[in-house]
Amino acid sequence: MLDIRGLSLSLGEFSLDGVDLTVDDGEYFIILGPTGAGKTILLETIAGIYAPASGTISLDGRDITRTDPKDRGIGMVYQDYMLFPHLTVEENIGFGLLQRKTEPDRIRELVSETADLLGIGHLLDRTPGTLSGGEQQRAAIARALVLRPRVLLLDEPLSALDAVTRDRLRRELKAVHRATGTTVVHITHHFEDIFALADRVAVMQDGRIAQTGTPDEVFRKPATEFVAAFTGMENVFYGVSRVRDGEATIDLGAITLRTVTAVEGDVCVGIRPEEMIVSREAFESSAVNAFSGSVTEIQQNGIFSRVVVNAGLPFVAVLTRQSVARLGLAEGEEAHVTFKASAVHVFPR
Repeated sequence: MLDIRGLSLSLGEFSLDGVDLTVDDGEYFIILGPTGAGKTILLETIAGIYAPASGTISLDGRDITRTDPKDRGIGMVYQDYMLFPHLTVEENIGFGLLQRKTEPDRIRELVSETADLLGIGHLLDRTPGTLSGGEQQRAAIARALVLRPRVLLLDEPLSALDAVTRDRLRRELKAVHRATGTTVVHITHHFEDIFALADRVAVMQDGRIAQTGTPDEVFRKPATEFVAAFTGMENVFYGVSRVRDGEATIDLGAITLRTVTAVEGDVCVGIRPEEMIVSREAFESSAVNAFSGSVTEIQQNGIFSRVVVNAGLPFVAVLTRQSVARLGLAEGEEAHVTFKASAVHVFPR
């Protein structure tokens, strides 16, 4: 539905470098990446704000690479709302329809329908300065959505909001997407957005797409060391892999891991903290990687605790606070870590 091929562009320190990306019709697609990866430039180039140096953008099979932004059928919403302060919410939402010379009665009808969809139908007579951040963001989304775009681009729409408002608007975005079927491309750095909203995810690195897949594929099976580290795979180590009969032993110096991989030689390995089983006694299971050590750190983080066990290498695990208390874990105490061979992800160096 939206097909991007070989898109390249440089703007100062930000750039796109041969971006390839396909977004399916009706999909909620999220783009993740560090600051400077080129996420906003990619969205603005799709919208037509910038012309690429090379590459193509196609929408519904039509090349729109050089098409005027107003003729692309694409809407864009920024994190800072960009509402007109002197216009009412109703006038802000209907502004694009007015520019299209839509009949006034039809404008009122569409504005009312879209405002109700976003839960701001009762605010149409207000001005942006009298609204909360969440209400302003709803108005900005309504202004883009009322034009019935083929693609809606969202540039970190929840970042400026407090946690409670962000969670509420996240649920509303999901409901709006379900109700309208609009194709959405959404930039974020909040992992919660990905699991709550995304059908698929792309991770950007230095102006390129590092990996694309479902949220589970990207977080559980990262394709590169960068993706593993960026998505929170804290246990990242370097070693040497030796493969025999499809099984590998990975020498990390202090310890040796076992896994299944075809990657040999110098490697990087990653294990997600939630894949770690921590126990006070040796844990009996089918997991082939089991090590004893001592707890060096316990850090409380809301309902979860980050536990570090030094077992030759510092393994990070995530446990509930109740589990930490039940196990009697404490800094300086002996502990065991256990994890399956399938939890070890291997990347060539």
